[in-house]
Amino acid sequence: MDILRGLDSIPGDFAAGRGTVVTIGVFDGVHRGHQLLISKAVDTARELGLPCVVMTFDPHPRTIFAPDSAPAELTPLAERARHIAALGVDTLLVIDFREELAGDSPEQYFSEVLVDRLGARHVLVGENFTFGKDAAGTSETMAQLGERYGVDVTIVGLLGDGGVRICSTAIRDQLAGGNIDVATDYMGRPFSVISTIERGAGRGGRELGYPTANQYVSEASALPGDGVYAGWLTIIDDAPIDGDMEPGVRYPAAISVGTNPTFGDARRSVESYILDRDADLYDRMARVEFVEKVRDMAKFDSVDELLEHMARDVTRIREILGVQR
Repeated sequence: MDILRGLDSIPGDFAAGRGTVVTIGVFDGVHRGHQLLISKAVDTARELGLPCVVMTFDPHPRTIFAPDSAPAELTPLAERARHIAALGVDTLLVIDFREELAGDSPEQYFSEVLVDRLGARHVLVGENFTFGKDAAGTSETMAQLGERYGVDVTIVGLLGDGGVRICSTAIRDQLAGGNIDVATDYMGRPFSVISTIERGAGRGGRELGYPTANQYVSEASALPGDGVYAGWLTIIDDAPIDGDMEPGVRYPAAISVGTNPTFGDARRSVESYILDRDADLYDRMARVEFVEKVRDMAKFDSVDELLEHMARDVTRIREILGVQR
């Protein structure tokens, strides 16, 4: 999949050639609803023998227009691109609203970008799609403009599950409540966090017998509610690892999300104790996938009490992940 940044990066042969099939959205999370829309666009493109273009936005437009209500990011752009590519998309066009499109009317947006730049022959959008200055255009506006400019427009209904609309907001709510199984179902895969492993607060995890890989995620990123989770950790850069781990391999982990009240650490972090492994992971880029919540975060009266609960946690996590000692 080709990744283009900005309107000026669009090849001239898109509009000059046979054209493209386009779908548009932030696609934060690339959840099951997004997958449905993008897959329909890919199928349409294959039927027409045209390239499929996904137009997305980074950062999220609401971080520009309404920063106080901007949603926490479920999936960073690089991960969005990875999941979108897996659906068979040919080109991902990334637009920065701080530089482009923000002041365009819906008709300018349609005619100058979709028609003149991308050569769109078919556009697919979700039924709740809005576009143009002040989000004045809706999916119905898109359909009307399609008729005017001779472009086919398909409006795809929102995906529901048991009466609940699958959307990024619903996934954030489920994560905040620690409902990892529901969030996983809505996303169609485990929720994950990607960040560099840093040195922790110096609490002596190795001396306690539970050394952790510590990640301090941006406040703009979504996280599950505070607690202990079962999951997997993968080092996603390519350099060799000093220890008994390998890049690209998923390792079972006991994952703690939140501050550490027992040791008075106020920073919110993701701390992963990797079962049965010993390696130097400082400054490595890691993906942590969440499988199931084990318990809420708690403050313990002593280190011995903490260690007792951690031992129980690890036993339960082995059961959840099907990992034997």
